[in-house]
Amino acid sequence: MSTDSRVVVIGGGVIGLSIAFHLAEAGVDVTLLERGTLGSGASRATADVVRSYFAGNPLSSALAVRSLEAYRAFPTRPGTELPLRQVGYLVLFTDDDQVAAFHADQPAQRAAGVNVELITPDEARRHNPLIGDLPLTAAAYSPDAYISDTTAIVTAYATAAERAGAALRTGCPVTAIDPEAGRVQTADGEISADAIVCAAGAWSASLVRCAGVDLPLTEPIEQELLTTDPLPPGTPDIPVTLHAASGLLIRRRDDRMLIGMGYPGPDRESWRRQVARQLTDTYPSLAGLALHTAVTGLRDASPDKTAFIGHRPGPPAFLYATGFSGHGLCNAPAAGELVRDLYLDQDPGMDVTALAIGARRMG
Repeated sequence: MSTDSRVVVIGGGVIGLSIAFHLAEAGVDVTLLERGTLGSGASRATADVVRSYFAGNPLSSALAVRSLEAYRAFPTRPGTELPLRQVGYLVLFTDDDQVAAFHADQPAQRAAGVNVELITPDEARRHNPLIGDLPLTAAAYSPDAYISDTTAIVTAYATAAERAGAALRTGCPVTAIDPEAGRVQTADGEISADAIVCAAGAWSASLVRCAGVDLPLTEPIEQELLTTDPLPPGTPDIPVTLHAASGLLIRRRDDRMLIGMGYPGPDRESWRRQVARQLTDTYPSLAGLALHTAVTGLRDASPDKTAFIGHRPGPPAFLYATGFSGHGLCNAPAAGELVRDLYLDQDPGMDVTALAIGARRMG
């Protein structure tokens, strides 16, 4: 098989599908290639949370603010009703340095459009009554956090992209690319393109190297989310809550808690014990609940936990949207819009150069 396509998007997760939709909607001939099934990479290992506040990371916050506006408008464009249950996002601070970092970061967050405020320990406990006797100094609270459904978002973008004319090919791993000639090699044959877009998540590193683009992507990281046994009767609903010092993140999912805390590493059992201890220390009423694997998946990562979005001008052009470091679901609509605008050479509505390689210090 040898075919011609104006743009080839590599990667069928929520980022690649957003890109395919936005390009196809703009009238571009798009072919998307996915090695497995749609949404089978990092997009299946999410907590189904969309939020706008990323502490210490106003670039990701700016993308998330723009994306959250798009998620709210999904019934109109691309035309699918999404579940969006507002729960808020709470970050627990246990030392003065964390509070000082919040104050230093807040002007940039506000400039990015984020609604976040510092609240007292008592106010934090009113938002989340499960918090135990922690030495809280303060907390950050942002109301703009929602529980959604990643699978529904993936499906909505895929449906809308195909309706706009995009071709989505699954089970089609890319084996090589020649960006200078605009050729993409797959197990099924070669595809020629005016532009190649790398949105391959954890598999991006080798592809961007083939294009001569030096992105300092770290090795793919395996993410694991845990879930508890059923919660005791009367357990209240709570905001998505992050314990800043440990990275313990919890949110309610039906009659259980969904839990994340960093990455398991090679000693998974030791990591689980650490999670259980931190859960007990932070939320004593949840002590003793067994923890089970909810989902695992490989995740791409950049050194500063901010996505790389940029391009090497063509023809043929090479564009990239990768390194989302777990922020992909929150950044996907904006990423699709920015890649579209880069390809069409139109105003992206923000300083996209700040997301390109070379614009950020990685030390």
